[in-house]
Amino acid sequence: MNELIRKLQTDRDLSDRELATVLQTGDSDDALFAAADAVRQSVYGKAVFVRGLIEFTNYCKNDCYYCGIRRGCKSVQRYRLDRQAILDCCETGYALGYRTFVLQGGEDPYFTDARVCDLVQAVRARFPDCAITLSIGEKPKDSYRAYFESGANRYLLRHETANDAHYAKLHPASLSAENRKRCLWDLKEIGYQVGSGFMVGSPFQTTENLVEDLRFLQRLDPDMIGIGPFIPAPNTPFADKPGGTLALTLRLVAVLRLLFPHALLPATTALGTIHPQGRELGLHAGANVVMPNLSPVDVREKYALYAGQICTGEEAAECRACLEIRVRAAGYEVVTDRGDVRR
Repeated sequence: MNELIRKLQTDRDLSDRELATVLQTGDSDDALFAAADAVRQSVYGKAVFVRGLIEFTNYCKNDCYYCGIRRGCKSVQRYRLDRQAILDCCETGYALGYRTFVLQGGEDPYFTDARVCDLVQAVRARFPDCAITLSIGEKPKDSYRAYFESGANRYLLRHETANDAHYAKLHPASLSAENRKRCLWDLKEIGYQVGSGFMVGSPFQTTENLVEDLRFLQRLDPDMIGIGPFIPAPNTPFADKPGGTLALTLRLVAVLRLLFPHALLPATTALGTIHPQGRELGLHAGANVVMPNLSPVDVREKYALYAGQICTGEEAAECRACLEIRVRAAGYEVVTDRGDVRR
């Protein structure tokens, strides 16, 4: 196993079988995490970049079987933040030192291309030195281009699973893995810094699926890769399915760091939800990004993608201070610049 880890760290050229062995074997995790941490420090040092997350709408036209804000969840209290509320969130984040804002929402038909472009232009005009990241789902290529030309720099769109058959088990027939991937290639072609990723331990997932995810990411070569454990959400078809494990998620964070030395890898809120030190453990496994929530406190519980989500009651300043303490205690340093990928 140690030989496979060394091979990952040096030439990053493992066979599918060797990758599967790394993912399935837990007795060398400490060595795997140490190797991943050494690689991230060789590129980024001890820097941990912060992104201010603004969840501006929980309306969604889609009915993905795992998602807590899916269209079919009638118990969800829906909301939309208006333009001024979003700018106020950015103002708060800017004062706290954030230089990247992530505007995330469901695929909400209310937010037409014109409204999204207006919003991006307003944020760009007010905060010209900041990066603007969008995470609003699948769109036509022309829409992505319009957002980019309005001032968006980055786009996050997790592919969720690269296997077509597995994708079909997680989504209604109106959605396809083919279109999801098309969106990612379109975003790259336009010039965005692109983020993708997948759920760990989603229903029906196999080790072979995970290897396929890693291979797809190698072809895509994204700037950001976000993974997190599947956590069941109430009132969804997968409410009674088992969640993804901490061990496998951390193992995959480490493998991703070794395969993608320059990638920006978040220690996700989902990790912190399934374990009190989940985000710190993610940092030790090679992650180098955290995403504190800038959304107004009164809407955070309404953006419940899964059960038990943490940090829904903290004001932005509290969240920032808490994360800084946690990151420093883990042996790293919060950096509040744009945190662009280092190629």
